[in-house]
Amino acid sequence: MAGMIDTVNMIKQLNLGFAVAGGDSGHLAAENNDGSGAPGVYLPYMHSQPQLTTWIHNAISTFTPPARSLVSSYYGKAARYSYYNGCSTGGAQGFALAQFYPELFDGIYAGSPGNWYSHLALSFLWNAKKTLNESFIPQVTLDAITAAVLEECDGLDGVEDGLVENPLKCGFDINTMACNASSTNTSQCLTEAQLEAAKEIYAGPTSTNGSEIYPGFSLGSESSWLQQEGSLADAFSIPILQNVVFDNLTYDFRGFDWDRDVEAVDERVGQYIDEISPDLSTFKNGGGKLLVTQGWADAFNAAIWPIQHLQDIESFFGEDVSDFFNLFMVPGGGHCGQAEAFPQAPGTYHVVDALIKWVERGEKPGSVVSTDGDGGSRLLCPWPQTATWLGGEVGRAGSYVCENS
Repeated sequence: MAGMIDTVNMIKQLNLGFAVAGGDSGHLAAENNDGSGAPGVYLPYMHSQPQLTTWIHNAISTFTPPARSLVSSYYGKAARYSYYNGCSTGGAQGFALAQFYPELFDGIYAGSPGNWYSHLALSFLWNAKKTLNESFIPQVTLDAITAAVLEECDGLDGVEDGLVENPLKCGFDINTMACNASSTNTSQCLTEAQLEAAKEIYAGPTSTNGSEIYPGFSLGSESSWLQQEGSLADAFSIPILQNVVFDNLTYDFRGFDWDRDVEAVDERVGQYIDEISPDLSTFKNGGGKLLVTQGWADAFNAAIWPIQHLQDIESFFGEDVSDFFNLFMVPGGGHCGQAEAFPQAPGTYHVVDALIKWVERGEKPGSVVSTDGDGGSRLLCPWPQTATWLGGEVGRAGSYVCENS
């Protein structure tokens, strides 16, 4: 929930040669439980509409003009180009810039974007409720599910590398993991309650009439689910419900109504923290460029959401929008980098390099390279393209080409 300045990421950009500015999202962690949410804890910034609005919508736009003034004064001239780099809530802030402040940056990189923040928090709540008590799925069992998915779907892209290139092409049936009378190791199978819980996580939160509230998680992401089984709801969902939506620190999340209360979330908090308008016309017409990355094994964000949002934007414009907006899905990728379960998937995405070439040279990125510290690399492709292995070393980006799958 921020409240502090991310100097680590700032230094990374500084070392690339940028003049860099960062902010605390308009509130101090020291005054808000050290930047963490928790059930029953009062968070002052959530009770201040200006601070709540600044948190995601306005924070970057507030400090950017004075930061640029300092740069201009120091160098004696204004910067020719300006870029934004943010991930997670920072990714949501990137979409806020494109939507509300479309003329502020030439290029925006939004990683693992939680830009439908209110419903992202509801997905945490859904998964926590579905895995209570006997429905809880321990890490060893989550790992077993992912192993079974990989066994069936790893080779669909023509190479067995411990990754599922496109989980939407995977036909794995979770019912095959059900425990039965002959099961001798119940950590490697699912009880009836656990099986139903897993299906609910795949499905994502829905209203009683079956309409989707937020997408569910993808096949192959199961090893990253443990935080979904309560800790994320404690840190994000319950604090938002208690501090903003119901203004009651004793509110019991188990009574949340998936019809009536979703409307309350949209009305009382969504309008201040969501950035989901498909109308990015001003950003597009001004020549702005937006690049997004999303890991298929993200422990926080359901990977399908950025794909759905891209489709929403395409529907609004009635055409392909890759002239200003490209999404790069990361097989085995985690939240803002490498997933613990997939160390073979390099977690450093060279998106800023591609964004600079696109903005300053007009070179639309046909791919982005991800690297690790040991010389390994992978090819990331603009969705809906995926990487096809051509032969050669599996852990090299040059062994792949982007094609429609």
